[in-house]
Amino acid sequence: MTVRVLIVEDEPAVRRLLAYNLEAAGFEVAEARDGEEALRQIEELPPDLLILDWMLPGLSGIELCRRLRRRPATAALPVVMLTARVEERDRLRGLDTGADDYVTKPFSPAELVARVRAVLRRARPAMAGEVLTFADLRMDLASRRVFRGNREIPLSRTEFRLLRHLLENPHRVFERAQLLDRVWGLDADVELRTVDATIRRLRRALNAGGEPDLVRTVRGTGYALDLPEPAPEPLSAP
Repeated sequence: MTVRVLIVEDEPAVRRLLAYNLEAAGFEVAEARDGEEALRQIEELPPDLLILDWMLPGLSGIELCRRLRRRPATAALPVVMLTARVEERDRLRGLDTGADDYVTKPFSPAELVARVRAVLRRARPAMAGEVLTFADLRMDLASRRVFRGNREIPLSRTEFRLLRHLLENPHRVFERAQLLDRVWGLDADVELRTVDATIRRLRRALNAGGEPDLVRTVRGTGYALDLPEPAPEPLSAP
């Protein structure tokens, strides 16, 4: 299940930083520059979690949070407040307004992603993504164990990260460059053929018991986690 996060932040650089790290962690991301735009998006397509800057032009983050808590449809929407205010009274004010967590700037992107996951675990356990499944594949993120049916599959750290990214985005085709970015990171000194080599190792591990191949190769493009196409029906004799 893909979790949709709406980032409400008026600073473009902060929005890009948040979006990049959340997408790399497997979240679907939407963005709004102010409170009014956020309200319109929430009404059209409600997110699963809101990252909300305190200081917004026009409708402030605090006031937006108050309005959401007064509406039955959004009263339980998880909210992580993001702000440069560091005083304890401000933090308490944000929490009293209805925010589920409060992160001060400057922040660690990795910590913020961890806070988002923690809020989801508390507010909506089914969306926390502790176990990812597809067909007969099961990945337990807490114990870092992978199973194909009842067979446990040993994977390297990189193979685990690659499979996790595919499990979080089933049926979606990723180019090699996208996988390199999402799994190895922008600063990794590796080549595109590294993706192909890791996919080959992952395939061998997943299919060691003779199971159908769930990793689809899109020739000239990349890879996707997908169900194998059924074999064509044999032609009947005239």
